[in-house]
Amino acid sequence: MHLLVTVSALKGKGKTMHYQDRLHRVLTYVFENPGEDLSLDRLADIAAMSRFHWHRVFHAMTGETCAQMVRRVRLHAAAGRLVRESTAVDKIARDCGYPNPRSFAQAFRQSYGMTPAAFRKSGKFAAPALHLAKGKTKMFPVDIRPMEDRKLIGLPHEGAYMQIGQSFEKTWIIIAQNNLFAQMGAAMAVYYHNPDVTPEAELRSFAGAEWRGEAVPEGLEARKLAGGKTAVLTYKGPYAMIKSGYDQLFGEWLPQSGEEPADAPCYEIYLNDPRSTAPEDLLTEICLPLK
Repeated sequence: MHLLVTVSALKGKGKTMHYQDRLHRVLTYVFENPGEDLSLDRLADIAAMSRFHWHRVFHAMTGETCAQMVRRVRLHAAAGRLVRESTAVDKIARDCGYPNPRSFAQAFRQSYGMTPAAFRKSGKFAAPALHLAKGKTKMFPVDIRPMEDRKLIGLPHEGAYMQIGQSFEKTWIIIAQNNLFAQMGAAMAVYYHNPDVTPEAELRSFAGAEWRGEAVPEGLEARKLAGGKTAVLTYKGPYAMIKSGYDQLFGEWLPQSGEEPADAPCYEIYLNDPRSTAPEDLLTEICLPLK
């Protein structure tokens, strides 16, 4: 998931690593404990900083307040569970830090444009189509493109693909602290396994962006992505429902296309920023390498 950060680089390598570690520690806690106390005071304690200074540091380094980040992570976690599970909405709300169902419904509607129940219903699609809240069926455009070889930098992710945002967040903090955005291309993720057949704990992916610089920045890893003939489906909608794009690509387009997939993982290219884009307007290119 593409989470753009705009911030001036901190001066001094030691200071950079010092604050980077604090932010990474906080982000890990938020992603792993969405239902716990995530107040400003609690996150300041985890960062080992005063409440006043922590708020200013976090906002300057990430481009959003702690409260905005917590709300975004909690609602994203809830959206994913709504379409993947049959768990009661009220329990999902509590697990994601909303003990009051009414406040959860209000926050969810403000972000996703519909109630949690309507979102769950719209996500119960029959592959490969996505049935929207208005009862319409949406199909996504697919075209074949010649892709160039790419070099990515970022961080690996282990476990559920819906949690890859944690690795993206940590990647952007390192990039921002080193003032590297001028050398970056599109945000991208590579998914090495099929989540339908691979146990969640064994899923592996990579969160990062195209790298146009030379040396790999400290704290990040590099990956080479081979180019070539590629089927590209342009998915529009919340990340929580992106499976509908894969279902269409593999379940309908590929069998009818006469094409054969290459022995290479799928990857995604993120065309806009979820911090400033409504979930229903997010654009993602799902890329399937072909022989």
